[in-house]
Amino acid sequence: MHPDFIASNGIYLLNHSVGRPLRTVQADLAERFLTPWADAAGDPWGAWMGELQAFNQALATLLHGDAALFCPQTNLSSALGKVLSALPKRAGAQKILLSEHDFPSLGFVAEQAKRLGYELAWLPREADHTDPQAWADAMAPDVQWLLITQVQSNTGVQVPVAEIVAEAAQRDILTVVDVAQSVGILPIDLGEWNASFVIGSCVKWLCGGPGAGFLWVNPHLLGQCQPADVGWFSHENPFEFDIHHFAYHPSALRFWGGTPSVLPYVLASHSINYLSRHGIAQVRAHNLALTQRLIDGCAPAHIVSPHGAAQRSGTVIAHFGERQDAVIAALRAAQIRFDVRGLGLRLSPHLYNSVDDIDTLLGAIRSAL
Repeated sequence: MHPDFIASNGIYLLNHSVGRPLRTVQADLAERFLTPWADAAGDPWGAWMGELQAFNQALATLLHGDAALFCPQTNLSSALGKVLSALPKRAGAQKILLSEHDFPSLGFVAEQAKRLGYELAWLPREADHTDPQAWADAMAPDVQWLLITQVQSNTGVQVPVAEIVAEAAQRDILTVVDVAQSVGILPIDLGEWNASFVIGSCVKWLCGGPGAGFLWVNPHLLGQCQPADVGWFSHENPFEFDIHHFAYHPSALRFWGGTPSVLPYVLASHSINYLSRHGIAQVRAHNLALTQRLIDGCAPAHIVSPHGAAQRSGTVIAHFGERQDAVIAALRAAQIRFDVRGLGLRLSPHLYNSVDDIDTLLGAIRSAL
């Protein structure tokens, strides 16, 4: 286990679900969250607002963006709901196109958008999601919104975002990119995509804990956005306190809402800054080396996620046929932390995993086979 992270009991390969916390996080939370609160000399909100701004700046550094274009969100579902309400429906183009491999929660949000007058269209499960042409073929003239999940949680597939966004832009289709399973493990430059919106979470590869989601807005669209779900922190001057006057904040904070949580974003910015200093390219290189060792140690038929580095995410998904239950039992006996969903076992090594971890994993698999 990497000395900078709190070790788990066993070999931790659940980074697609929740990343491990840094050892320094408790002291950091005490200094940046609890101390301003406990200080009897004044109101902690001044310090806390600075920490929320620091969260946006940490994301801007990580993703090569402008902090004014980020807004903290509780989770991706809430962020998507705000996005879909923020721009008017277009005449003749009122469908939302999404994939059957998207995270179900986002599908639930899209389903509720029918109340706004939208209809849903689907890229089918059996389509080749790595082929931009498959996406282009689904972009009918009546599509207004396209949801793109960069990394599919149950398949391990990495989707070619830049090509899909470029095609959608040619057709005047608004794009929302979900980076929940990619941010922190794949290098991302928002300027290279030029998507309409990007939504993400810090709980997985960013090791930031639950509750710290985020939303990024394309600067060319920001002034047009009028989200329906607002609160006093969406106002251009939250401390004006005039119940008869509301004006959207000039930045992406117009998507914020009412009184915000603070602690999740303090926690998350700590780990985001750590990983930015380390370099996501190095994190990715380490992950690729370990996942390649895992893939090479298994029979090709047992690996159901993409074998190629350019197509796969940080997660290897494996299924061992008739011996699946035996492999699951062997891994649990060896105290290897993983889960089973969709196509098989999900195994996700991070910065704090080692070659020895993968070799122990492979040994347990071979013993069961």
